Amino acid sequence: MADTELTQRIAAMRSFNRFYTRRIGILTVGFLSSPFSLTEVRVLYEIAHRTSTTATELCKELGIDAGQLSRILRGFQKNGLIDKRPSAVDRRQSDLVLTEHGREAFSVLNQRQGEQVEVMLQELSPPDQGRVVKAMRVIQDLFGNGRELKAPYLLRPHRSGDMGWVVQRHGVLYAREYGWDEQFEGLVAGIVSDFIKHYDPKRECCWIAERDGENVGSVLLVKHSDTVAKLRLFLVEPTARGLGIGKRLVDECTRFARQAGYRKISLWTNSVLLAARHIYERAGYRLVHEEPHHSFGHELIGETWELEL
Repeated sequence: MADTELTQRIAAMRSFNRFYTRRIGILTVGFLSSPFSLTEVRVLYEIAHRTSTTATELCKELGIDAGQLSRILRGFQKNGLIDKRPSAVDRRQSDLVLTEHGREAFSVLNQRQGEQVEVMLQELSPPDQGRVVKAMRVIQDLFGNGRELKAPYLLRPHRSGDMGWVVQRHGVLYAREYGWDEQFEGLVAGIVSDFIKHYDPKRECCWIAERDGENVGSVLLVKHSDTVAKLRLFLVEPTARGLGIGKRLVDECTRFARQAGYRKISLWTNSVLLAARHIYERAGYRLVHEEPHHSFGHELIGETWELEL
């Protein structure tokens, strides 16, 4: 390639970079009108999208200076956005996870960024939107190195529209996978209705697992008594199974229950739900009661599991 042609392409690429960074607001003091810089938001994104990660892994993934990352993480910890826990793999390292406050902060940022992109795309016709996305994929494919996130999903608190999704997906998936009738969907709708009517954010929570902007999992932790919480409506979409989402949802219930002062978590399930039972068992739950029943158009064996906190 002639030097002149390469020089022109370098200039064109630099021009695009200047245009795009200005267009998406990277040059502003607070990214997305938040108190965070773009780098800080990127670090939050990585932590939110991983089951757990360490500072060393973040440095490698993001290519930023260890000292800069250390300052960012100290600020996050000071502001209650992250927790540090001893790594189960290397005791010299700490696993970084978002706190409840951190998940809420990131959820706001994530929603704002989605809205920003939506506004940009709505300026274009549907065919032109497709051209933009295709061009971006070409750039990503050519300059990418094939690496993927360890856990390409995030966990966030519920927001408007999520509860309807929880009911609908339970109805569809349990009918498809187990042949349960609409009575089960009615049961789920009742649980959701009670949760919304009596929601106590200090002692109850709903987590939604999200992947590529789509809901792929859910779980509720609700108050049963002053000392006992109930885990309910645990679901992971078939397309997102095998990523550790189920384990993460159950672990978040345990963490939240301990912080809220509960002494026990109880849950009701059925013996045919083998994958869920396996996750409960690995999380330390024990089967304390089982009883046959006829529900949802089938003969089933209901089970009560408990976890002492």
